[in-house]
Amino acid sequence: MIEKSFGRPVKRKEDPAFLRGRGQYVDDIKLAGMLHAAFVRSPHAHAKLGRIDKRAALVLPGVHAVFVFADLPDSVRRQTLPLPVPHPAIKQPFMPYALAKDEVCYVGEPVACVVADSRYLAEDAAQRVEVDYEPLPAVGDCRTALDKGSPLVHTGSESNVAARFPIKIGDADRMFSGAARVFREKIYQHRGGPFFIECRGVVASYEAPSGSFTLYASSQGPHHLKLCMLDLFDLGDNQVRVITPDVGGGFGPKISFYPEYANVAVAARALNRPVKWIEDRRENFLATHQERDQYWDLEIAVDADAKILGVRGQLIHEAGAYVPWGIVLPWITATTVPGPYVIPHFKLEVVSVFTNKIQTAPVRGAGRPEAVVAMERLMDRVARELQLDRAEVRRRNFIRPEQMPYKVGIIFRDGRPVTYDSGDYPACQAAALKASDYAEFAFRQTEARKHGRYRGIGLSNAVEATGLGPYEGATVRVSTTGKIVVYTGATPQGQSHKTTLAQIAADQFGVDFNDVTVMTADTAGISLGIGSFAARTAVNAGSSVHLAAIEVAAKAKKVAAGMMECLEDDLELAEGYVRLKSAPDVRKSLREVAVKSIGMLGFSMEGGLPPGLEHTAYFTPDQSTYSNGTHVAEVEVDIETGAVSIGRYTVAHDCGRVINPMVVDGQVVGGIAHGVGNALFERMVYDENSQPVSTNFGEYLLPLATDVPHVDLVHLETPSPLNPLGLKGAGEGGTIGSIAAIVSAVENALAPFGVTLAEAPISPQRIVELLGDAALGRTV
Repeated sequence: MIEKSFGRPVKRKEDPAFLRGRGQYVDDIKLAGMLHAAFVRSPHAHAKLGRIDKRAALVLPGVHAVFVFADLPDSVRRQTLPLPVPHPAIKQPFMPYALAKDEVCYVGEPVACVVADSRYLAEDAAQRVEVDYEPLPAVGDCRTALDKGSPLVHTGSESNVAARFPIKIGDADRMFSGAARVFREKIYQHRGGPFFIECRGVVASYEAPSGSFTLYASSQGPHHLKLCMLDLFDLGDNQVRVITPDVGGGFGPKISFYPEYANVAVAARALNRPVKWIEDRRENFLATHQERDQYWDLEIAVDADAKILGVRGQLIHEAGAYVPWGIVLPWITATTVPGPYVIPHFKLEVVSVFTNKIQTAPVRGAGRPEAVVAMERLMDRVARELQLDRAEVRRRNFIRPEQMPYKVGIIFRDGRPVTYDSGDYPACQAAALKASDYAEFAFRQTEARKHGRYRGIGLSNAVEATGLGPYEGATVRVSTTGKIVVYTGATPQGQSHKTTLAQIAADQFGVDFNDVTVMTADTAGISLGIGSFAARTAVNAGSSVHLAAIEVAAKAKKVAAGMMECLEDDLELAEGYVRLKSAPDVRKSLREVAVKSIGMLGFSMEGGLPPGLEHTAYFTPDQSTYSNGTHVAEVEVDIETGAVSIGRYTVAHDCGRVINPMVVDGQVVGGIAHGVGNALFERMVYDENSQPVSTNFGEYLLPLATDVPHVDLVHLETPSPLNPLGLKGAGEGGTIGSIAAIVSAVENALAPFGVTLAEAPISPQRIVELLGDAALGRTV
């Protein structure tokens, strides 16, 4: 009997192809007669568009077309790119056109699309397109954008406010009036980007007889791209196919539909030839969605025992020039603030503000890391002011496991009340503290200080909404060769879908997971899909695979029972056969059963069964499942240079039942690498005119392998009752808690100098500045 796959750290099915250089990314797609696109992009953060002269570009040999807004088809010109998540709170739902129409609102906004025989020619021709710009005042700070008399990001708009909404629990103002202690923190978290190894890219081809497009795109959601194409080009469902090959990192922004995708499709149809566009790294800095800035002004009220009475304040969130995901990002941020703590009264005013920068959208963690930084900074402040251990303050305020399911009292982005389905937060923190040897850190810190070394330890707790709806689907099919294939709309970017989903299906058929093929990210494979983001695939696609496999396995037994003249209950599936439990040698192969299931030419189907060994299931969750984790970071700060090194990092993480521990470990550690960058390095700098200053990796620093610590990881499993496998998501948990833990550890290391931190990232230069301010008695 073959061992069950679920729960085992089996090796990834994806790796052999990658290790042999046989992966296929969008830039590897080469179609006959293919042309290449490049874009003319605005050099101004805000300007009125005037005359566009493309004659000098068109006379270059090898240049086939230059498209401006007026050249776009009617269906594309008459509308902006679709807004996928509208919300009544969005008072000004500005979205970009496929090409700029009357004005440009950020540096890098596409103005024209040049198509030529090669990318080199297209780039040269783009340099020859002459555009008359009338520069307009630009605003680059979301706080300044709220000032009376501030320049308007969009000419003629009523203000720079995209949306304003409250998040409330109870009566925070009344609770603050009688609180024993109240503390206030102003926290700033800076803008950064996703910066995947593979930049964005798309290849479009057009078939004139059917009027249909095929797009190959480096995407996290081909079905989402398809829906946008149907809307923009006014097409029928049969006229667009989107295929996502291998993807070299997504991290959130690759779920979006960008202007470049529409333009490449326009060019392919107009020229009746395939067209490719691959984003270069400078474009990646200018035109791929980023995340943050956020400014927080928060107060926390506690009683004499450090129990939280209430939290209140304001969050100013920078949207950038447009709102490609509405208010999803600030809404997630706001509703994540309470975390694992009992907060009976909570009030947060959220203001989403336009600026003349590339728009912000969910990046790994999707607003949650910022919320955790805000809440955990408050918890550290309470501990410092009341002279209590930081872990003890958190322990006193945890939601207890007996309170599950716990209703927080607010509405999440999925429209459902935030209800934590399961988890043991005190046990999770206790496991992390034990594994990190937290109790002995004071001794290690004292010994280090004797030698002029400044060590610090920090911790954070986070709760993450995962498994977001509305659904994900899977078709499980046994072909007439006996091969088992799973088709799903889930779209991997390194998360091991082809391994973990195979593990789930394999157990229903009693086969090795290597005997199951998983086909992902092709809209022709399954009609409906959502995509991979927000730690949702295991819950939704995994549950769909499980349900579909159960149905196919049951049908195989039913067909085989008729073939073998026995009862279905007498049969089992194992090793590629349907066999008698009592006499395993009496059996039919899955191939034989599959052939029987499709019937014989000209004959009626037996038993009234639908043909084929296949079933499609769509798992539709009622609400999010909630993972949680505790991070403990131990750092050392060089007070002369401000350099921070992370010596020890511990995570206790609960994502419900674990399909593959090795895969979950990889996801958590990868997320921590993101967090290290967000906490210590990554800073997207703009000047006073909203011109980007950091547009390459010499100016925008990412963590090196030497900057990312070894991670000690402890798994806890409290199964979710909300899906048949007890799963919760794991893809973002490493990022969500790490920034807060690292910032806390740096502050702890600098405690002898009276330095407190209320910002991220915290760079070496900034640490030296703060040490200097502290030495002079200045507060910031």
